[in-house]
Amino acid sequence: MKKWKVVLPVICAAVLTAGISFVGTVKAEENDQVILDNIFIGDIAVGGMSKEQALEEIDQHVTSGDEAVITLEVDGKLVEASPEDLGIAWDNQEIVDEAYNYGRTGNLLDRYKAKKDLEKESKVFDVVYTVDGVKTTAFLENHVAELNQEVVDGSLTRENGVFNVVPGQNGVEVDTQASVQLIQDFVAGEWDGGDVSISLVANVVEPRGTEEELRKVQDRMGSFSTDFSSSAWGRKKNIEVAVGKINGTVLYPGDEFSVYDTIAPLNAANGYELAGSYENGTVVESYGGGVCQVSTTLYNAVIRSELEVTERFAHSMIVTYVQPSMDAAVAGGLKDFKFKNNTDSPIYIEGYCDKNNAYFNVYGNDTREAGREVSFVSETISREEPTTTIVASDNPIGFLATDAAHVGSKARLWKVVKVNGVEQSREVFNTSSYRASPKTLHVGNISSNSEAVNAINAAIASQDEAAVREAASYWCDEAIAARAQQTPPPAAEPDPSPQPSEPTGTPEPPVPDPGMLNPDPSAATQ
Repeated sequence: MKKWKVVLPVICAAVLTAGISFVGTVKAEENDQVILDNIFIGDIAVGGMSKEQALEEIDQHVTSGDEAVITLEVDGKLVEASPEDLGIAWDNQEIVDEAYNYGRTGNLLDRYKAKKDLEKESKVFDVVYTVDGVKTTAFLENHVAELNQEVVDGSLTRENGVFNVVPGQNGVEVDTQASVQLIQDFVAGEWDGGDVSISLVANVVEPRGTEEELRKVQDRMGSFSTDFSSSAWGRKKNIEVAVGKINGTVLYPGDEFSVYDTIAPLNAANGYELAGSYENGTVVESYGGGVCQVSTTLYNAVIRSELEVTERFAHSMIVTYVQPSMDAAVAGGLKDFKFKNNTDSPIYIEGYCDKNNAYFNVYGNDTREAGREVSFVSETISREEPTTTIVASDNPIGFLATDAAHVGSKARLWKVVKVNGVEQSREVFNTSSYRASPKTLHVGNISSNSEAVNAINAAIASQDEAAVREAASYWCDEAIAARAQQTPPPAAEPDPSPQPSEPTGTPEPPVPDPGMLNPDPSAATQ
């Protein structure tokens, strides 16, 4: 018992001495205004720094990260972004306070343990970055075309009357929402502020059109052709170019087709020439003049296939290559011909030209009842005859040029359905209105002869075509010159020599001109 009495005071004294030493050490360190040694914030050793110094050091490190290149990758396609593009920011600046307080908070034992731990290993506080979801979404949407791989649907070609199936190709499409979340998670958890590559989330897009489905396209559902043999070279060229751009189109169920979107832009770079076209009721020269005949030809093949017409406009004035209400105009963004594949199978559009005609055939899987025949009948409801307008032209007197007139009319198109030759229905399919366009006679009124100018202007003012043509013929420079050359010479002086006496007796009847016995019946024709 006496032994324990001796030892216990010694132990207590030792513990007390250690405690006093521990408390003194902790209090001394708490009085320092710097972060404890062996503490890191990210990759930066901040031990021995004040809070202000550490904050400045981290700010400089984060700022240097603004020059980092963040490569976004999808299936081998790359887009580079900067931290600013994605709205990356340092989010946990309070970490400097945490680093400074490490070993300074808690009870004496907690603080002592923290110090001892620092002697064994470093204490690392992670820098946390955040990503602005709105900015990142906008960046991806602006660059998605560079990252996506367009799907290529299965298609068809037609050679020598035989269809061949062209297999489709898978597409790749970025999942924007999932990719933004992926970027946010990566930057917050793994990014160290340097260059990095991130693989985005993408979905595989399967192509439409299996070989079995495309093999069903065998039936010719509707056909039509129009004649362009009387057209000028430029107009013929435009028709051939536009038909070629439509040829080979495959439409899947529900797809809508736009003629204008397919053949545009109507300019020289796209293969078109200058040719006549309608504009505000007049004929003007424009690139692509004549393509309305292409849309009209296709329109008639489509309606005979009984596909769904979603947009169709009549011309402003009547055309000559189809009957009224059978036309379909195309005019920039104002008029278009559109239709939809309302069948359950793909359809194929075949288009071609020979020297005189444009042709369209629509092929598909025709499920209409056997013996069904569809035809269309044009009916003119009313007509408006054109007027004649005579206008002066800055050309010499004698010049005459005519803008062709167009008859105005209202028409409707009847759709007639027969089965095995028996009419089943007859209904109005569309109605169209065409404005009348006057015949315009352009008359030259330029001459150095004031009498001629006054005469031709008076004829123009009368708006009498016959008077204008007569005045133009009489007062042109050539006619005036011809009349000047035909002026008779002055009368001769009387001859004073004796004249023979008048014959006596009954005079002989005159001999008729043989040419007058059988006058030329065409002589009065202009």
